[in-house]
Amino acid sequence: MSKNLPGGALTPADGLTLSRMGYGAMQLAGPGVFGPPRDREQALAVLREAVDLGVRHIDTSDFYGPVVVNELIREALHPYPQGLHLVTKVGARRGADRSWIPAQEPDDLKAQVRENLEHLGLDVLDVVNLRVGVAEGTSGEPLGAQFAALAELRQEGLIRHLGLSNVTLDQLTEAQAIAPVVTVQNLYNLANRRDDALVDRCAEENIAFAAFFPLGGFTPLQSDTLDGVAARLGASPQQVALAWLLQRSPTTVLIPGTSSVAHLRENMAAADLKLPTDAIEELDALAS
Repeated sequence: MSKNLPGGALTPADGLTLSRMGYGAMQLAGPGVFGPPRDREQALAVLREAVDLGVRHIDTSDFYGPVVVNELIREALHPYPQGLHLVTKVGARRGADRSWIPAQEPDDLKAQVRENLEHLGLDVLDVVNLRVGVAEGTSGEPLGAQFAALAELRQEGLIRHLGLSNVTLDQLTEAQAIAPVVTVQNLYNLANRRDDALVDRCAEENIAFAAFFPLGGFTPLQSDTLDGVAARLGASPQQVALAWLLQRSPTTVLIPGTSSVAHLRENMAAADLKLPTDAIEELDALAS
């Protein structure tokens, strides 16, 4: 593990070393992840501060905004620092009414990849995740045709590595038969552990498991046990929840999002918080 990267370093593939504490850029868009940010200068400052704090893993997508977040990333950070990895995802588009529209046709997925390249100002994308399920969970539908389309772009040199988002164990197996999978991004946190088996499998296979909504997302984590552990350790409940995820598995990576520099710094401090055994046991019991 690198001491220079927050949370340490994880290398799920040659040429891809991620800071285990990353940053999720979704919240930089306006309300409902739509339109421009409330404070553009603050949004740019958050991105630059994240990199200054050692983040080498930024999660994004062209459907955040749409386009808004990728353009903010480009404005704030291009030309990108060496070692910074932008992880984007495809599989959805946005309606004018702010709706999230599944967009899974192979030709459309290829078009989305090229749009991400254009808006980020890149010739090749480090990692592209295929978003399969919906925000609330997985669908279990076959993904072979969709993943194969992205694998073709990998062969063409437009993508270096492939990942998945909102998937099941069986879908991971299906994708791996087509091309290597280096990241899996699913909803997982102290209160929602339905993917325990997937987390463990990713650890066994050195796949980065990006736990999205690590603090509960639109329903923030609330627990007297969590509050009690945080009070004993002199940390915030959010920091404890993030630290628990880092200690849950050696291949867990975090992408907490925020549009505030102060909140970003608070989240990043969780990378240095080591939970004692008794605290972990208390938090683990929340799942029962």
